[in-house]
Amino acid sequence: MSTPGAGRTAGDGLRAEPMQHGSAAGFERSAVEPLDEHNRTLLANVAPATWRNPAPARRYNLVVLGAGSGGLISAAVAAGLGARVALVERNLMGGDCLNFGCVPSKTLIRCARRVAEAQALLGSQPLDHERLDEEFARAMARVRAARAEISADDSAHRYRDEMGIDVFIGSARFTSADAIDVGGATLRFRKAIVASGARAAVPPVPGLAEAGFLTNETIFNLTQRPRRLAVIGGGPIGCELAQAMARLGCQVTVLDVAARLLPREDADAADIVARRLVRDGVSLALGVEISGVTRSAGGRTVRYTSARGAGEVVVDEILVATGRAPNVEGLGLEAAGVRFGKRGIEVDDNLRTTNAAVFAVGDCCLQWQFTHAADAAAKIAVQNALFFGRKKMSGLAMPWCTFTDPEVAHVGLYEDEARERGIALDTFTIPLSKVNRAVCDGETDGFVRIHTKKGTPDILGATIVASHAGEMISQVTLAMAGKLSLATIAGVIHPYPTQAEGIKAAANSYMRTRLTPLAKAVLGGILRLTR
Repeated sequence: MSTPGAGRTAGDGLRAEPMQHGSAAGFERSAVEPLDEHNRTLLANVAPATWRNPAPARRYNLVVLGAGSGGLISAAVAAGLGARVALVERNLMGGDCLNFGCVPSKTLIRCARRVAEAQALLGSQPLDHERLDEEFARAMARVRAARAEISADDSAHRYRDEMGIDVFIGSARFTSADAIDVGGATLRFRKAIVASGARAAVPPVPGLAEAGFLTNETIFNLTQRPRRLAVIGGGPIGCELAQAMARLGCQVTVLDVAARLLPREDADAADIVARRLVRDGVSLALGVEISGVTRSAGGRTVRYTSARGAGEVVVDEILVATGRAPNVEGLGLEAAGVRFGKRGIEVDDNLRTTNAAVFAVGDCCLQWQFTHAADAAAKIAVQNALFFGRKKMSGLAMPWCTFTDPEVAHVGLYEDEARERGIALDTFTIPLSKVNRAVCDGETDGFVRIHTKKGTPDILGATIVASHAGEMISQVTLAMAGKLSLATIAGVIHPYPTQAEGIKAAANSYMRTRLTPLAKAVLGGILRLTR
């Protein structure tokens, strides 16, 4: 169940009446704008105006709160196994991923990349403002079209008619350890899964709310190109959207308290992304504290301080991308005996909450706030809830990717994490400038870096920086999940020329370490005897 940040919206989008924070009714429904043919199709699927909730069953095997990625997978898997399932959503079916996250952002990123490629073909000639306005409007229309097309997969009608799930649209609240109220109807359950998601976290900056701002939940409502954009936050969302908006003709400034972008990623990877953003026209104000925001006829002024002194930037729009806050308020978790805090719902390694009958998945409880993490968690939770399974989240090899250009993908341990745990590593790094396909593509900004347990071929982690790193990392993830070594990868034939050959090159680097001076001398002696 996604919820909106306190951003600024305009127009005639879908809205419900405002609701009090922490009330049983929940949060205000998100606005979807403009109401063109694409968004009308979207809303018909994910928030049908004529929807009528079914009469509740006497008792459900499983009630799922939230129809985002984790909730949809939980409900579908359980129903497919024969369970009687109820699915409740108070906002938009499809949750953050479909409506405000993966689908619209990756569509926008692809459109922006095409514009950048077209400009590169024109040499140094920049597109004029009129052409950029056209490209921006076309890109946003494509975002709405892609979202509408994919929304059929997450629609209320599909989950009811094809899967036999009782779909309830409304706000849910636990009333006891085994019952949930939805609009006055009581849903009794043997087990429940909370998949309530997260929302944009907004920093307490003086004047920000009064000046107005965008979050990932409202930026895709834009139809006109903002000439100047401030992005508060240099994490994955901030970097992805800053680069995309710059490529679509916005003058973008990224501000962050951290000294570098993507502070959780490999430092070399973050440096490559920073250089590429600057090359794309993004200004970086890092290591700064935002002191306040004001609004005037000339725009919104963001003031900040740093070790270098005070500064300010005047923009037309502000995008807040400072992380996510779990949706735990207004769900009646206290009545169910489910413990939660600022970081979300407390779960054990089996995804069970402090109520043995209630599990939680996705952004409301996991440190991994990714669609694919919610998907994996949902399958574990259903097995553990309905069939007394003991599957654990800690057993997963979890990859992730930041979809800048180049992309940054990672799985397993970082070098500093291994150091903190006292684990000695061998690290094999192949720059893309040594990968023939990357040279042919003109995409040599990046590398493949694989960490193994020292003295062994056992893979403990990897970072890939490349144009399609998100696709490439799956090979390493598969190896880790299947307990296949770097030596195994070295023996796998990779098509030539591909950028994935960088992974094999790293594996070959490991194989060369096995040829010690002694081994080489012995082999040389054998060969001399056979001449």
